[in-house]
Amino acid sequence: MRITIFIICVLFLSAESRAQQSIVSETVIDEYALNSINLFRELLSIPNDANNPSDIEKNIQWSEQQFSKRGFTLTRISTSSLPLLLAEREISGANKTVLIYLQLDGQPVDSSRWMQDNPFQPVLKAENESGEWEIISWDRIDEYNPDWRIFARSASDAKGPVAAFLTALDLAEHEGIEPNYNIKVIMDFEEELGSPPLPQAVLDNSDLLAADMLIIFDGPSHISGNPTLTFGARGIATIQLTTYGPAVAQHSGHFGNYAPNPAFRLARLLTSMKDENGLVTIPGFYDGIEISFEVEAILRAVPDNQEGIKERLQIAETDKVGRFYQEAIQFPSLNVRGMQSGWINDEVRTIIPGWARAEIDVRLVLESDPDRLLNLIKTHIEQQGYLVLDRVPTKEERLTHPKIATFTSNVSYQSFRTPFDSEVGLWLRRAIQTAYNQEPVMIRMSGGSIPISPFVNTLNLPAVTVPTVNRDNNQHSPNENLRLGNYRNAIKTMVYILAEEL
Repeated sequence: MRITIFIICVLFLSAESRAQQSIVSETVIDEYALNSINLFRELLSIPNDANNPSDIEKNIQWSEQQFSKRGFTLTRISTSSLPLLLAEREISGANKTVLIYLQLDGQPVDSSRWMQDNPFQPVLKAENESGEWEIISWDRIDEYNPDWRIFARSASDAKGPVAAFLTALDLAEHEGIEPNYNIKVIMDFEEELGSPPLPQAVLDNSDLLAADMLIIFDGPSHISGNPTLTFGARGIATIQLTTYGPAVAQHSGHFGNYAPNPAFRLARLLTSMKDENGLVTIPGFYDGIEISFEVEAILRAVPDNQEGIKERLQIAETDKVGRFYQEAIQFPSLNVRGMQSGWINDEVRTIIPGWARAEIDVRLVLESDPDRLLNLIKTHIEQQGYLVLDRVPTKEERLTHPKIATFTSNVSYQSFRTPFDSEVGLWLRRAIQTAYNQEPVMIRMSGGSIPISPFVNTLNLPAVTVPTVNRDNNQHSPNENLRLGNYRNAIKTMVYILAEEL
């Protein structure tokens, strides 16, 4: 018995000692972060709107070149649209394979709203005393102030993690670190379009993509800046809803009080779906979701500052779907992401519009069937007295039915969620503990969506996201940026993951 206790104590002390040892010196990490900035700038300078295939081809070729230089075998996976790119490196004696997901496309840009000449010409900025970001010379990069930021499209979402991973590979080689697992890297060039060909591509290439687990280098870390692991993400479905007035927009003086206005009809239709507290009123929308005491404890362990979140969003109160932020994102959501009817601003016209349209997204959770939720919404619209079509109505239908709506929908991908105590979860947790000598922030599920559910569901892979970029990065928006300190720590995190044994 004493021998057993002695062995356990030795093992515990050994593990504790390893957690307090630095595998790579902080100075070397600093050096590699600084030296890789030119690589990062080069990648950011390649336009990457997935709506422009010729630009994406340049990103694919750049990725092929960079991974090939680092000893990976490259395979283009053909799809119904743009290809996926698979990079593989086999390790002698390895009996596990880790699949890594990287994204290289970005949202479209409106250059007129960027505070720089070109969103694809990265600039370095420092915050002045007034809290404004000012461009500073790249000649000062050697100072590497962690609070300086690189501004460019896709700096944070998600070319920063790509450059950091390539740098981590270089650093690992320099330090003699070799993973004890095989590496497969799948690169997606249509993530911002919802990765439409991904489900079929995974089905068609299941043997090629086979692995034991999946990690995703994407997304912002917790607002505290502490290392973070996220064990799930909501899925997403979309709806386009159109209501109709006169066949052609009409003079509001001649036909006001006579021709029904589709914008008012759309507004009433949308408000009928939610109450004043932001709760969806459609019966059955939240069915199946229960927050147990155990789950609530997990959610409350995330060190969120509820008042801080409201201050950051500049809102006086929140919707009441959940009692706090982490609980709120465990439920499906119904969101109007954009509306249009008639003309506004400099193009405003005194007319009754011919139509009004809302673009809606529905965030999905595991407990909710996507098709069921979409049918609930469609049925609700019918119950408001609408003839619901999947096309523009004919003249005969307009003359017969007082209220008509066009409803089209699409399920992009489902939610996923991986247990904290899964093999991949415990492995990544060990790597973070060794790197930072502290526990990571453990997030059950993020509110955003990542199109990797085909890997989880088709290949039966447990998946965990390792987010590294700063949360206030303006992703998808003008003036997207990446904090230098986050870029540096992304490299550190990835090196320690490469070093951690499976």
